[in-house]
Amino acid sequence: MNYWLDLFTGTTWREFRDAGANVSGFRPKQVKTAKQMRKGDIFLCYLTGVMRWVGALEIVGTSSDTRKIWQEQEFPVRFEVKALMALDPEHGIPMEQLEGRVKFYAGPKDRGKFKGFVRSSLRKFDDPKDGELILTMLREVEKNPVSRPVDPKKLARRPLYKVEPKKGTGKQATLVSVPEPEDAPASVVPEAQDSSESSTTRHSEIQYQLLTLGAELGLDVWVARNDRGRRWNGTALGSLPKMLDQIPTQFNEATTRTIELIDVLWLTGNSIVAAFEVECTTSIYSGLLRMSDLLALQPNLDINLYLVAPDDRRDKVEQELLRPTFSLREKPLAKICGFLSFSILCEKLAGIRKLGLSGSLRPSFLKTTAEYFVADESNGE
Repeated sequence: MNYWLDLFTGTTWREFRDAGANVSGFRPKQVKTAKQMRKGDIFLCYLTGVMRWVGALEIVGTSSDTRKIWQEQEFPVRFEVKALMALDPEHGIPMEQLEGRVKFYAGPKDRGKFKGFVRSSLRKFDDPKDGELILTMLREVEKNPVSRPVDPKKLARRPLYKVEPKKGTGKQATLVSVPEPEDAPASVVPEAQDSSESSTTRHSEIQYQLLTLGAELGLDVWVARNDRGRRWNGTALGSLPKMLDQIPTQFNEATTRTIELIDVLWLTGNSIVAAFEVECTTSIYSGLLRMSDLLALQPNLDINLYLVAPDDRRDKVEQELLRPTFSLREKPLAKICGFLSFSILCEKLAGIRKLGLSGSLRPSFLKTTAEYFVADESNGE
């Protein structure tokens, strides 16, 4: 029997327990390591942020369960598990209780980093005795629970992702976050999520039009992970033709998380051809930040970027694109991100469909339609 590390945030641990605590999942990149798991092996569960051991799960076997257990990520590499114990965070074992007792926390010098052991899930315990110790401690705590306060902010923290951007001739590892989209303002009527209702928002309509056009051009398409259930004309955006189930896996985790939240993508094979952010009621700035994040993570990525917004927001789009944070990039965002107004885009799409041109157009045709705001670099003389 082997012991394996299973990492959770406070949120994913709560979701795991709410779903019955019988399925544990991991990211696609861990599929090879997952093949080493055997029935009877033990997952030892560690909560990042609050640094506590909270559970032990016996592996029953691989799982075909496809429920949406976790809201932020799918974690498709799944195992059926039997929860030997699954504690509340306040009853978990603080990491400091292991100091000097396990290999990855031999002494004060290992505090905080723990020799890198808790950086990712499915790390095998090199010494089974370390796993046995944690399992024994968990059993004792389950019998005689001790409540210790947990910082709510740390419990609700989102994961950080390790990226290695180029710096000079080498690379420097950096931890980054990928913010989730903000909710629409309270004054905005939310889009209907029930399958029997059809969303009537302009945002969903424009996404629908772009996704449909992409498919007509013979491309694969993607809609933002949090918008797949939105509907237009009675159809869920996530069920449209040529819709991908997942993003190509050649990117690092931070890039994938960023890409997953972009409103619309056109793809061919493993390559992204075009990315669209549609802004109606939300801040223009949020969509541009997502695109800027993508280019920061993948500076050599050569794709067409478009900000699609109502006609009366043109000046706001220009103002935001020319912010210093976007203009002072090595490649200014205003030079590579085009503005498409709703009226011009819809007029263009209507003409294409009327003339039956979809099958003969290249995806880059929108570059001649989009407006690019390049700052005036003259000195005023």
